[in-house]
Amino acid sequence: MSKARLFVLRLVVVAMVATLLGRLWFLQVVSGAQYVQAAADVRIRTVPVPPVRGQILDVAGRPLVTNRTRPVVTVDAVALAHQPDAGRAVLERLGGVLKQPYQQIAEKVRLCGPEVPQPCWQGSPYEPIPVAEDVTPPVALQISERQQDFPGVRTELRPVRVYPLGSAAAHTLGYVQGAKGRDGLEGVYDRELAGRPGRRDVAVDNTGQVTRTLRQDPPVPGNTLVTSIDSRIQSLTEQALGRAVASSGAESGAAVVMESGTGRLVALAGLPAYDPAVWTDGVTAREYKRLPLLSQPVQGEWAPGSTWKVSSVAAAAAAGYGLGAFYDCPSGYMVGNRVFRNFGSADLGIMTMHGALVESCDTIFYRLADELWERGSQTMEKTARGFGFGKPTGVDLPGEAAGAVPDAASKKAYWQATRKESCRRAVKGYPEMADRGRAAYLTAIAKENCRGGGVWRGGDAANFSIGQGGVLVTPLQLARAYAAIANGGTLHSPRVGQKIVRPDGTTVRAITPPVAGKLPASAETLRFIRNALSQVPRKGTAEGAFKGFPFGKVAVAGKTGTAESFGRRDTSWFASFAPDPAYTVVVVLSEGGRGAEGAAPAARDIWEGIIELTEERTVRPESGSTRDHPTQERR
Repeated sequence: MSKARLFVLRLVVVAMVATLLGRLWFLQVVSGAQYVQAAADVRIRTVPVPPVRGQILDVAGRPLVTNRTRPVVTVDAVALAHQPDAGRAVLERLGGVLKQPYQQIAEKVRLCGPEVPQPCWQGSPYEPIPVAEDVTPPVALQISERQQDFPGVRTELRPVRVYPLGSAAAHTLGYVQGAKGRDGLEGVYDRELAGRPGRRDVAVDNTGQVTRTLRQDPPVPGNTLVTSIDSRIQSLTEQALGRAVASSGAESGAAVVMESGTGRLVALAGLPAYDPAVWTDGVTAREYKRLPLLSQPVQGEWAPGSTWKVSSVAAAAAAGYGLGAFYDCPSGYMVGNRVFRNFGSADLGIMTMHGALVESCDTIFYRLADELWERGSQTMEKTARGFGFGKPTGVDLPGEAAGAVPDAASKKAYWQATRKESCRRAVKGYPEMADRGRAAYLTAIAKENCRGGGVWRGGDAANFSIGQGGVLVTPLQLARAYAAIANGGTLHSPRVGQKIVRPDGTTVRAITPPVAGKLPASAETLRFIRNALSQVPRKGTAEGAFKGFPFGKVAVAGKTGTAESFGRRDTSWFASFAPDPAYTVVVVLSEGGRGAEGAAPAARDIWEGIIELTEERTVRPESGSTRDHPTQERR
């Protein structure tokens, strides 16, 4: 080899060595800290240390949700994953001790993911997962002494959520499950209740096993939420609703008690309900499917029936109809080629709008709606929206329903969206329905909608005027509207929360229900409506339900409502208010019958309970709740 070639070869080797040394210097010196940190990130895991969650209290400081230290059995998901069978044998042995099936425990400890349905664990895999709480000392001792049989299983004392009222206000209070599952007040005020988590840095080996704790910062406890709920009124409201549902055979029901002047919620009851303690140690898939998670007062929607007529009276006044003028209330009124009838085809004679509310005459409102429709007026629809219907109230609870205020535009849009299905049903009908009468009725409607539809007609306006024909409200919406009638016209955005308080007792912030608007009615019109409604329980459609009621103590005013649905029993409503105590009480019973027979007696029960609390009685005499319920009631 020539000297020139040897020189070139040496030069290449030197260059390669220099390049390698330069790269090593860059990695170890210039970027060394970065790679050291990256390596540490692989070996160190941060586990949040949950703080003690803040309490939820009623208006007088009585606990609605609190904490209690109980022995809890927890499972380390990472430790199970390192078992040859992924921990199945451990969980089966644990199930035998806890008297729970393997599948039930396995569902609680599986980690949530895109392909993993509820129930599952939503927290960190390095965080102990609770599978059983309040275990007996013998069970806890058995698990602790047999660690060779239960690797990754521990027993420890933990604070868990306790619900002193049981199922009462369950949907309002909500629940906490794992790191992310929240609902009700627990969800809305989670930031205040949760506190600040602590932190535990742990070292793990290359298989994910924890080898030691590197750092631990203590958590900061959460704040307390004080609500406007009065637990005594909540309890009596739940009891009254439960009796009404049972006696009427209703499938569900709801009741709302609200401070008329402020928009603060005093009680929210809904059936069916459940005990939120079921979330404490997790729920199985079967349990989760059976839970009645719908909040009937906030998310339930029904046609309001004649309780809606307060809006129609305000619309009539706005359109120029005299409230003191006389109107005929015949048994039926012809709209187009169809006769729209009074309840029971009753001919109630000549009366003013006062009588139309007290006696709940339908045909007067049919006539007004038909005349306004003929003129192309949308006064009734606009007035209803001004009463807060057709949109959420903005309450501090999740998942609120909006209800529905149908009009020409919405009817056309619905027809366009459903025409294809209507044409299909027009041909095939509803063979899956056991009720052949209802199936024939729906098939006839489908044929009509297939041929042509989407036009707002006089019949639609007539049904609208009495709270039917696609009109939907929630009990909370109706309570807010009646509270506004009672307070002179102010619509509030209701609130359950009243203030946030630190653990040391100082107030973080007060929560005030915002003003959402004013009713589209003059002070004179509202006085007229209040005066008419004051006679409904005395001389009108709710007279039987309120016979013997002490109006001298509490001057209850209200309106019955009966919403009809083809093939189903009527929905029963009663909406009421009083000047002192200034509460609004609304009750609805789905498929509960006539308003005067189901909801009105339940509302009376609630008002009587409020009177007893006002008078500071502890025992309610049986004779105080005796009522005469006629077999034939008006709406």
